[in-house]
Formats: sequence, C-alpha cells, structure tokens
Amino acid sequence: MNRRTFLATLPLPLVAQMRWANNPTVKAGFAETDITPEIGMEQPGGYGKSFHKTLHDPCKARVAVFDDGVKKCALVGLDALIVPRHLVLAVRKEIAAKTGIPAEAVLINASHSHSSGPTGMVQPGEFDGAPALIKQLAYEKSSAADPKYLKLVHQRIVEGVVQAHSSRAELLCGVGLGHEDKAAYNRRLRMANGRTFTHPGQHNSDVLKYAGPIDPEVGVVGAFDKSGQLVGCIVNYANHATTSPGGISANWIQYLEKAIRGFYGEKAVVVFVQGACGDLTQVDNLSPYQNPAGEEWSQIVGGRVGAESLRVLLSMHRGRLAPVDYASTVLKIPRRKPSPAKVKEAYALVAKDPKDAGVTEWTFAKETVMLDYLIKREPVADVEVQAIQVGPAVFVSNPAEYFVEFGLEIKAKSHFKYTFPAELSNGCVGYVPTEEALSPTGGGYETRLTFYSNLIPTAGRQIAMAGIEMANRLKPGEEPRAPKAKPATPWTYGNVPAEVE
Repeated sequence: MNRRTFLATLPLPLVAQMRWANNPTVKAGFAETDITPEIGMEQPGGYGKSFHKTLHDPCKARVAVFDDGVKKCALVGLDALIVPRHLVLAVRKEIAAKTGIPAEAVLINASHSHSSGPTGMVQPGEFDGAPALIKQLAYEKSSAADPKYLKLVHQRIVEGVVQAHSSRAELLCGVGLGHEDKAAYNRRLRMANGRTFTHPGQHNSDVLKYAGPIDPEVGVVGAFDKSGQLVGCIVNYANHATTSPGGISANWIQYLEKAIRGFYGEKAVVVFVQGACGDLTQVDNLSPYQNPAGEEWSQIVGGRVGAESLRVLLSMHRGRLAPVDYASTVLKIPRRKPSPAKVKEAYALVAKDPKDAGVTEWTFAKETVMLDYLIKREPVADVEVQAIQVGPAVFVSNPAEYFVEFGLEIKAKSHFKYTFPAELSNGCVGYVPTEEALSPTGGGYETRLTFYSNLIPTAGRQIAMAGIEMANRLKPGEEPRAPKAKPATPWTYGNVPAEVE
C-alpha cells in the first residue's frame, strides 16, 4: 500500500497531524474585538451629517499576526469607513511597546463600510484655528469623527493585536486565489458626449460602456490547527462596502464572515482587507433589472465573496508561509488647488441657504472653502505606501480610495504570485483616480475637488510605482504544495475491458 492510499484510509484529524509532522510551521494568532458605535453617533460616508438610529450587526476590529521566528507583522481589518492617520500612528506606537511588532510592520485597513462608526471625515481639533465660518462648516455642517469613538477604536485595535500576538501558535497556513465577477461593477461609464459619468443610471441611452475594469480576484490566506480546523483567515477583495443593510453594520462583510463560519464554525476569525475599489461598487448600471434592497444586496455580495473564499480555503495546500517581512515609505504628494475664482464663488454660495443655492452646489462650495483652508495649512499630504509579506503573499497598501486600474497594475508588475492591494490603509487621502479620469475625457464623482479628495493627478501613478518597488524589494517565499503522488498499480476493479454480456 503506497503512502497516498494509506492516508486515504485514515480519519481526517490523523491526516492533518501527519502533514503537520512533515511541515515546519510558522506561528500565527488571530483575534477580533468589538468597535460597534452607539446609537445616535454619526454615520459616516457623506459630505453632511447623518446619525445612526438602529443596530443591524456588530462592527469589529479583526486581527492576524504572523511570526516566522525572526520577524513579526500584524494585519488589522476594521469595519470602518476610513482610518485617520493620527490614529494609526498612535496605535502603532502602543502596539510596538506591548508586542515588539515594529510600527512599519503593522497594516491597518478600513473596509470602507458606509454603515459603520464615526472615524471620519473631519477630525477632532482639525479646524480649531480656522475662522468662525470655516469652523462652523467643518464641525456643524460636515461629517465629523467622534473623539469618544476614536478612543474606543484605538483601544480595541491595540487589544486585538495584543490578543492575537499572545495567542500565537504553530499553525499550518496556505494561500490561494478565487474568482468572483458578479459582486462588483465599475460605477464609471463612458457617455455619448465623450465624457465619463459616475452612476449615470439604468436604461440611459447615452451610456456606451463601462469606463474601466473590475478586479474579480478573491485572495485568501488561511491558518489551520493540527485537527484541520480553521483558526483564522484573511480575505482580500475589491468592492465598496455600500450595500448598507440598514442601521449600524459591517456591511456586506458580515455575510462574507457568515459564509466562512457556516462551514468552519463561529470561532474562525475572518479578517477582511479591502482591495483597490475607488471606482467599484455593487451597482451594475447596465443591468435592466431593479436593484435589490440593502439587506438582500448585502447577502448577495457577502455571500458570493464568502462562498468563493470558502472554496479557496478548502482547496489550498497547507504548510509554512515564510518569511515574514515588510517595507514602507512615506510619499510627499502636493494637493490640487482650487482657482481663486472658484474659491470666491464658493464663499458666496456658502453664505446662502442650501435650499436657495442648490444642495449639491452648496455642498461642494463648502468643500472648496474647507479645502482652501487645508491647503494653506497642509499643502502637501503624507501618503504611506507599505508592503507586508507573509511567505508567497504580499499585501501592498495605500491610504486612498484607489482606482482599480492601479491595483491591477501592481498585481501585474509585482514579483509575487499572490499580490493583494489594500486601499484605505494607514490613513486616508480620499479618491485617487487615474490621470485619464482627470482629463477632458474623464470626469465623474471621484474627480471632484474637495476637502476629502484633492491630490495632484500624478498621485495614483506615484503610489503604484512605490507599491511595486516595495513589493519587489521583498523575495517571495515558497508556496506550500501537496506531496507528489507515487506511481501506483492500477485499480483492479477498473482495470478491465468493457463487458457487454
């Protein structure tokens, strides 16, 4: 009896234990903590104020820590719209002190859930030195982070990383890729007038085609114990978390988690890392059919991505994911400046009642006034680009709502087979479109010049080049493989000619 035949006769736990004995392991730990906001806190995601009235499901900080015996790293997935830079720097400092994980080896990613807690957009104290009008526009008329909530998020991220670090154990890990192309769509479309619109609406006869691609790849890293039980996993997929099932929610990520836990149990930690999806949502503007309601939409997107993630987890080969490594740099990227005429017009508009000026016109005039103040104080933005390696996989981060074309380019030019872009990580600089999107043939919502989104047109290219360089500075580790089968004698039951009588 050969080894493969012998293994086939054993119960699954014994098979896993034999694989364990033949594979050196890394240490990994997983944890999750609760960052659910209170009812009545602000709901982020718009340019004005909106408040949570109900709870749908909890928001979490989900953590994975990897340790190859030489270096350690932590990846944190937040059910949050954004993660502000000042919070990242403070959290990293405390994590380093409590765990020894270097600050540059900690990646903190926001899922961009529009149904989460108030981590953005205006930060506490950010406009304290501004003139009274601008201060009022920022604090009273704009979406603003809550100091109490930021303190909770800080505390829970640190707790989660410490827990994951303390729970490190020798685990068999694997990595794999899936494909899901019906959960996300490019929301920018080419129009008959030669320009590009964001969400031009269904049955619009002026629509020619999608203005860009999607990224259908589902990237998964899994960690399993001796019995074959999933301890935790990381899922990377590119799609806005805008399904909003109603009330406070992790958005569609909750159903991604449910799909995986439905098979592996409630103890499996599911860390979601958002891909490059600045121009992607669940909305298919070319569909002739009515869109589902938020709850159903959340189930569709999360369920599809979760089901594909589960397929990848079940199929991946398990072994040692090493080495652990990291690299990072901080780019200094100038902001785009509104013209003096635009600023003057904006001041005139914000002096009016929004109903008289037009709500949309007034809103973006407010943004122009706030941006004008920001540029005088901070004309250049800090943009961190980071690469976190776990064996044959690399997570390449940026702090933008990053267009998918850049994410695909990073994947294509990275030396790593498993390259996972991670947008809205370690800070937030708003939408970063392609240069074409900011050209005469471009346009659309993502290109509007606001307090939130304002980097120069070459910012996306600079970030991509830095991300590729960061990834290629590291050397991919060996991918786990199943043992090769040995030659075997034919199965005697089947090694016969056809019998017709």
